[in-house]
Amino acid sequence: MAAYVVRRLLMIIPTLLGILLLNFIIVQAAPGGPVDQMLARFEGMSSDSSTRLQRGGDVVSSSNSSEPSSSNSHGISDQFVKRLEQRFGFDRPAHERFLSMLKDYARFDLGKSFISGEKVTVMILERLPVSISLGLWTLLLVYLISIPLGIRKAMQHGSRFDVWTSGLVIVGYAIPGFLFAILLIVLFAGGSYWDVFPLRGLTSPDFDSLSTWGKVKDYFWHITLPVLASTIGSFATLTMLTKNSFLDEIHKQYVLTAKAKGASDKQVLYGHVFRNAMLIIIAGLPAAMIGIFFTGSLLIEVIFSLNGLGLMGFEAVINRDYPVIFGTLYLYTLIGLLLKLVSDLTYMWIDPRIDFATREA
Repeated sequence: MAAYVVRRLLMIIPTLLGILLLNFIIVQAAPGGPVDQMLARFEGMSSDSSTRLQRGGDVVSSSNSSEPSSSNSHGISDQFVKRLEQRFGFDRPAHERFLSMLKDYARFDLGKSFISGEKVTVMILERLPVSISLGLWTLLLVYLISIPLGIRKAMQHGSRFDVWTSGLVIVGYAIPGFLFAILLIVLFAGGSYWDVFPLRGLTSPDFDSLSTWGKVKDYFWHITLPVLASTIGSFATLTMLTKNSFLDEIHKQYVLTAKAKGASDKQVLYGHVFRNAMLIIIAGLPAAMIGIFFTGSLLIEVIFSLNGLGLMGFEAVINRDYPVIFGTLYLYTLIGLLLKLVSDLTYMWIDPRIDFATREA
């Protein structure tokens, strides 16, 4: 077991490098990099010789009276463009920038944002509680709904309950989470009908002045609609996965043998079927966690103005903020690979028949 864990941890390194390299090539090839974005902003600004660009405490002058400089087609001096390229590190070849990025990431130094000048690590830590808050409640609600519902649908397969709940599941699967979020806003956030829940934010402006109980109520008042919108897009798939997994186990020979020996339905379900049927659900838990906690919350955070990791990543892509893009990608990938290892180890804990050494051999 220890040897397997060590091998898996060592495999994370080339996998992580391959993902970072592929995305680095794709992002570098995309038009409209940070320098182009900054030049586009300067086109609408005054061409006065004292115009200066300040990002994160660094000041770059758009002109220098003591040094002659030529201008490009946009009326911006070539010298200023070179200073921008030097400021963002684009005066070096791509392979040098990639190797430098890897050295920094090995020390968990994710660099500074091109836009705000803040450390990417600080930006992630500031926004992480919002994404965790949204993702944790969504994940909890999804599993509390989907697993009991899927088990009951499997036990009552073909019944009236199974049919009408399947209709709800199909509707939930067909409606994307962001569309359901808009529907909730229209219905319950003062859109056209009832003004019951707030439209944006995770807390009220006077949150700090509220009592402890008042803070709890205010928090859940704000989080209700985003969590419901996130849940609708995830519970349908897990419900059908749970039902099909239990149906597959229920019709196996060992279940018929247990019933023939006089075991009750509950004893068969929770003593034999449950452990085997839950394996496939546990296998999908890491992917579900990554999807719900990070990527799946992007549009929900945008719609409800929640300053989490999803919104930060979206803004970074729009602004070509490379340190934020690659920093979040690095953390997402590393967490995903580690959670996959945890998932495999959980397999063995639930079903001791799984032998990692034999499987690898």
